[in-house]
Amino acid sequence: MASRTPLVITPLPDMPAVSEGDDLTRLILTGLEASGIAITDGDVIAMAQKIVSKAEGRAVRLADVTPSRRARELAATAQKDPRLVELILGESVEVLRCRPGVIIVEDRRGFVMANAGIDASNVTVDGETVLLLPENPDASAEGLRDDLQARTGVNIGIVIIDSFGRAWRLGTTGTAIGVAGVPGLIDMRGHPDMNGRPLLTTELGVADELAAAASLVMGQADERTPVVHMRGFPYPLCKGSARELVRARTMDLFR
Repeated sequence: MASRTPLVITPLPDMPAVSEGDDLTRLILTGLEASGIAITDGDVIAMAQKIVSKAEGRAVRLADVTPSRRARELAATAQKDPRLVELILGESVEVLRCRPGVIIVEDRRGFVMANAGIDASNVTVDGETVLLLPENPDASAEGLRDDLQARTGVNIGIVIIDSFGRAWRLGTTGTAIGVAGVPGLIDMRGHPDMNGRPLLTTELGVADELAAAASLVMGQADERTPVVHMRGFPYPLCKGSARELVRARTMDLFR
């Protein structure tokens, strides 16, 4: 069961712009030191997908992309740059919906999302370079966790977040796309409620809850705070992944 302690979320200030090959662990440790935070067992570091993608060299110049016939056809419907649509197709296993302004796909990682998560915001000024998701966000999170733990000697969790829309609701929220050391999903079925009745359907997407909380202090525009430190996560750290949160196709009522 969860402990009930305050959850304290602190954005790390003055994070520099990230480029391909940058040492994210060093940048995080520098940010923690600048904030006066001594990282301890049980802490969680959440970070925006963009800095992970940038460090991993996932930026693509649209000038280097040649759109296929299918990309040009979808681009006409979606009213998007055919070169961008070509990248979306390359990152996807299936196109689920297409209308002006958005293409909903199942991407190669199993996520159902808009435009395969490809984004041009906060990448370059001219908008001619876009950023793809990390190849394997769970592996990225695991690598960062291993590196941070090796340099600090503490047991921590890592959550890599992106902004997702939701089928039943308007607006985007922070969503976990990469997880290490934190449970993605906690199954509460069988646990008693306040009246002693067993819960029948309750599964908690705790990694997404962390992601949404972190997103509140990260911001979505020019805040320049892509990393936050979180203390007071109310569940034990354990091996986890964002894949736990992907709904099986057979259980997806929207397809």
